[in-house]
Amino acid sequence: MDEQGGIVGSAGAPLALSRPQPLWSEQDPAAWWQATEAAVAALRAAHAAAFARVRGIGLSGQMHGAVLLGADDEVLRPAILWNDGRSHAECAELTRAAPSLHRVAGNLAMPGFTAPKLLWVRRHEPAVFAATRSVLLPKDYLRLRLTGEKVSEPSDAAGTLWLDVARRDWSDALLAACGLQRAQMPRLVEGTEPSGTLRPELARAWGLAPEVIVAGGAGDNAASAVGVGAVAPGDGFISLGTSGVLFVVDDRFRPNAASAVHAFCHAVPGLWHQMSVMLSAASCLRWFTLLAGAADEAQLLHEVAALTPAERDAAPLFLPYLAGERTPHNNPFATGTLHGLRHDTGRAACGYAVLEGVAFGLADGLDALRSTGTRVERLSLVGGGARSPLWAQLIADALGVDIIVHAGAEAGAALGAARLARIACGSGGLESCTRPDVAASHRPDPVRHVALQERLQSFRRIYRQINPIT
Repeated sequence: MDEQGGIVGSAGAPLALSRPQPLWSEQDPAAWWQATEAAVAALRAAHAAAFARVRGIGLSGQMHGAVLLGADDEVLRPAILWNDGRSHAECAELTRAAPSLHRVAGNLAMPGFTAPKLLWVRRHEPAVFAATRSVLLPKDYLRLRLTGEKVSEPSDAAGTLWLDVARRDWSDALLAACGLQRAQMPRLVEGTEPSGTLRPELARAWGLAPEVIVAGGAGDNAASAVGVGAVAPGDGFISLGTSGVLFVVDDRFRPNAASAVHAFCHAVPGLWHQMSVMLSAASCLRWFTLLAGAADEAQLLHEVAALTPAERDAAPLFLPYLAGERTPHNNPFATGTLHGLRHDTGRAACGYAVLEGVAFGLADGLDALRSTGTRVERLSLVGGGARSPLWAQLIADALGVDIIVHAGAEAGAALGAARLARIACGSGGLESCTRPDVAASHRPDPVRHVALQERLQSFRRIYRQINPIT
């Protein structure tokens, strides 16, 4: 990013996921560092002059992951990720052990959160638990590699179930319920504040000046909010990535754990947010593209776009619970389903059902937010799924709200992280977190909205019949 906030260049590197057992989801933190070095090298090669002038680095990353470090900061086991469902029994254990959990942490105990993962490790891998000296979140492990500092910030820390979310500080009582102490946690700074400086040896290797600041940064969704300019109460967006997130900014901590709504700190000091989360969103489209033998997602979307409204209304119904579900069901055992297949059901109809099922999952999340009093009439759309106008219009029709797609929407979290770095370097304040240019606007079609509400009710009935555990 340049001094005016414009994007100079971007780079990425792929990562693999490990699922060694049912419900498990893990990654090797060393792979994150290798990917970081590869992306940095690509940026340096493509934009040498601008790269040499870098003054600050922002961090964002997947939330809830448990990186366990030993006495010498060595990684003790693969990181357990946000979409890992193995700790369902430990969620009940934590709820019993910490009566103040819902009030202080603002959320139900769910397998995706960090705290139940540590209880699982304590029960099933006691030697690893005993050797654990520090617990870091994924982006904060990268911070350790960048700066040598163990630091986190409230937006990401709120997803551990160890944070007193109203106070934006660790809760000793919640840590004790998991057999942990404050000394095992990273210190906290706000996302807009410096957290450390780049290690001198890295600065030399990368050709950067000394004293490059690394900002506090944010969890992926809070960073996406900063990237799309959602930094005032009432602002909101949908992130259509591997998971599906509906995020609305609040000026106070307003928990409603009973509805499986998340209440977290924002990356911006003095702000919080409410969030509904579905665990599988654009990942459903990738899954079905491979399953159905389409060349890629673009080909499948092209086939779906050719369907008539009548063909869409006759399509199967898809439950998008390929990895269980959070909002509103809090059910790690929920499964995906294609319901209503016939001899004449084609690939395009099933592809449409997948897009629609994700839209219905978002509609369930919006209803959960509205049950808390949250009002939403317009939402930005970010993430890889934002590239599909067909999907954006379908979401607008299903939810009955305006959907806005911004230029560069797929880079939301990375852009937000860069903006936080710019603020941490003193090069701007929240006024620099403007909304990117509008690339497209999708208003709900009243006729399609009515037709989709009928299918949404069938979608909900199917869930109740085949996934009774909620």
